[in-house]
Amino acid sequence: MSAQLRDTAGELAEILWREHTVYRERSGGVVIRGEHVRRWISLAPAGGRDEVLVRAGRILDGGTTAPARSEAVVPLSAGTGVLAATCRRLLAEAAADVAPVAPGRASPKRSKRSNQSGKAARPKGSGKHTSFGSWVILACVAGVIALYVYSTAMHG
Repeated sequence: MSAQLRDTAGELAEILWREHTVYRERSGGVVIRGEHVRRWISLAPAGGRDEVLVRAGRILDGGTTAPARSEAVVPLSAGTGVLAATCRRLLAEAAADVAPVAPGRASPKRSKRSNQSGKAARPKGSGKHTSFGSWVILACVAGVIALYVYSTAMHG
């Protein structure tokens, strides 16, 4: 089964991506990595004799892999075309499940000028509440004004 899985993975990799890496896992499965699309496909023997468990996921920054986003069991006798169609569906699901833009990264809708300061955007739930440091500054300014008014009234 391992040799058949490796051969099938090689054929499948050629169909899915021009650039890919195919390697065997310790568990006996085969992984196809598409670095340029930041996705991976895993083929592993499933419970049935002729069945393969297909899993798809993302490749994170630094080259590590995220856990599988979706999976399906496909009979190997169905052929490479059916397997490729299943992989494309799983890859599409994995792409659709991608989390929103990470904090600190500009969204495509923003202009370059809005992110030039290099500071991360304010979290969505923070609203327009005044921070503790702002309250301290306001209290100091009010104290200076009160001291000026008091001083002018006493010596005035």
